[in-house]
Amino acid sequence: MYTYDYVIIGSGLFGAVFAHEMNKVGRKCIVIEKRNHIGGNIYTHKTEGINIHKYGAHIFHTDDKAVWDYVSQFTSFNNFINSPLANYNGKLFNLPFNMNTFYQLWGTITPAEAKYKIAQETKAYRLAQPKNLEEHALASVGLEIYLKFIKAYTEKQWGMSPTRLPASILKRIPIRFTYDNNYFKHRYQGIPVGGYTSIISKLLDGIETKLNTDFHASPDEFRSLGRKLIFSGKIDEYYNYRFGALDYRSLRFEEETLDIENFQGNAVVNYTGDNHQFTRIYEHKHFEFGTQGKTVITREYPIKYTRDVEPYYPINDVLNNDTYNRYKKLAQTDGKVIFGGRLGDYKYYDMHQVIGSALSKSKKEILATKHIYEK
Repeated sequence: MYTYDYVIIGSGLFGAVFAHEMNKVGRKCIVIEKRNHIGGNIYTHKTEGINIHKYGAHIFHTDDKAVWDYVSQFTSFNNFINSPLANYNGKLFNLPFNMNTFYQLWGTITPAEAKYKIAQETKAYRLAQPKNLEEHALASVGLEIYLKFIKAYTEKQWGMSPTRLPASILKRIPIRFTYDNNYFKHRYQGIPVGGYTSIISKLLDGIETKLNTDFHASPDEFRSLGRKLIFSGKIDEYYNYRFGALDYRSLRFEEETLDIENFQGNAVVNYTGDNHQFTRIYEHKHFEFGTQGKTVITREYPIKYTRDVEPYYPINDVLNNDTYNRYKKLAQTDGKVIFGGRLGDYKYYDMHQVIGSALSKSKKEILATKHIYEK
């Protein structure tokens, strides 16, 4: 006889949403969290009255009304629109690539002028099928934009040459021929009022949660507690690296409280040159239009992943995806565990995708086990 129906490893978005949905239908859950707080990488805390995104900036955005309606049960959102700036060797440019950027670069005023300029810039690089990120960038925007905004930033972010990265990574970056600095074109956008931790707290309300508890310290014990395990950690680690270790990229955050009201005048500034090791600076108060007397900034440094630091981004190249697919096939034969989240699914998810995945997997699990609980 099991103590719990579901033992959920990780209190980030995937684990919290899954636990909430199971709890709603009367399934008994426990959430195990290795950190000293809930929320995973979307955890926020207050400093000087400012909500701080401890593990990097998180801006909620989606076109999925069902996901928006779901998360809006637990919070209200402000009307923050992400309009980052690029700092290239001390000069500022608007992002994403749009008519403001093209004007700042070349003085082009009309979309026709900008399109003609880009056509000239890309003429020598138009490939039928770009094989990597560099080829895709050169064919899309040309050499100048690639050198100023993409090459060094990508090398810092991923720790490798853009020639070794898939073109799909760059496809996350929009190119527009309008004067529009809105990075995300999604209909629903904003920052949760009160921070992200409050969302997780409401999702986990009434559900037993253990902090400072590492699944890998006693995996068999935790498996024996419940009928099924929900795992949002690294799938390769779960299976003791049976098919080899997957590659990830990690981050280091340098947080600083400043005795000034305003440091950079914008929530996010990307540093796209090679004269800084960090990739961007967040000024947290600007996510919520803060008027506090002090400000808090965070510099984000991409670093090499090792097993003693947190993994943040899966490196979805061909070799790693092949390895992951072997783990995925093994997981499909394992009736005792459900994987999810960026690490469990080895996908570069945004928050709305994690929520959508958790809702889909929890619904499937409820339907598949309905006969057990209706006896």
